[in-house]
Amino acid sequence: MNAAPTAPTADRTGATPRALPVIAVTMGDGAGIGPEVVVPALLHPDTLRDCRPVVVGDAERLRQAARIVGVDCTIVPVESPAQAEFTPGRVNVIDLALLPADLPWGKLSPKAGDAAYHYVRVAAELAMRGDVQGICTAPLNKEALHAAGHLYPGHTELLAHLTGVEEVSMMLSTPKVKVIHVTTHIGLIDAVNRIEPGLVERTVRRGHEAMVRAGVPQPRIGVCGINPHAGENGLFGYGEEEEKIVPALEVLRADGIDARGPLPADTAFFLASRGDYDLIVAMYHDQGHGPVKVLGIEAGVNLTVGLPVIRTSVDHGTAFDIAGTGRADARSMVEALRQAAEMSTAPAAR
Repeated sequence: MNAAPTAPTADRTGATPRALPVIAVTMGDGAGIGPEVVVPALLHPDTLRDCRPVVVGDAERLRQAARIVGVDCTIVPVESPAQAEFTPGRVNVIDLALLPADLPWGKLSPKAGDAAYHYVRVAAELAMRGDVQGICTAPLNKEALHAAGHLYPGHTELLAHLTGVEEVSMMLSTPKVKVIHVTTHIGLIDAVNRIEPGLVERTVRRGHEAMVRAGVPQPRIGVCGINPHAGENGLFGYGEEEEKIVPALEVLRADGIDARGPLPADTAFFLASRGDYDLIVAMYHDQGHGPVKVLGIEAGVNLTVGLPVIRTSVDHGTAFDIAGTGRADARSMVEALRQAAEMSTAPAAR
């Protein structure tokens, strides 16, 4: 008998918590360590407690990975998440069967790059139909993706294109602090020039929505300044805080969003780590990434917010140097799945 993927589970007291979200797990580049971290992550005892995972990938490659990492499991192809059964030792996979059986491990392959693209495409289609409530991605290889003719900088831009979203935000999540970025992979001078009240406002709203989805109904949001000491009343910088950040905060607070700042970045993360804030808004890449990597890189997960669903990813790449050896560490994938479940909206009743 098929187990309904959206069925709630009872805890020890008999109370029924929210229904577990269905998470599409993309297999990533099949020549890298993606298959070797996906299989043990789905078999981890905590995973079925947190979510209902369905892989989008290649069943045969997952079977090869299971043999390499030395786990005993059943890889079962399904047509859709609704057909999946969620029992210990079983891995459900929407099998696209795109990889040759003799695909070498650890070598750049346009075929693997093309397959990785289609795994993400199918996951996005499932999300747009409401068949899954979150996406968790194993790493793809950008060079292989480009060699296959799919010219996207990475997962974020690809998912934004596939779901028809113009602007998304990067959020980093650790057990101690969550951080959303106003700007990310651009130079510092370009970042300061790009920051403006509308972008700050939209970023905070995306972060607020993500936290509400995760079950924090009134998140306390700390917004960093740009300059040292958040400008210290004009002592540092040229009034960037007053020009670029304060107008956004005024609009947000008028709408009932608890956004506080601009805060000195050198104390904001300490305050968040002790529980004063649920979310920190960083103005540029290193302002957010540096503290997060100190506070919890071992359990850090990258989230994309602003899509129709939450997307999480591991904090490592395809690791071609160890692919196929069984040495890959699945802990980041386990954590990415956990946080995909935590940040995803509960499924609607069918």
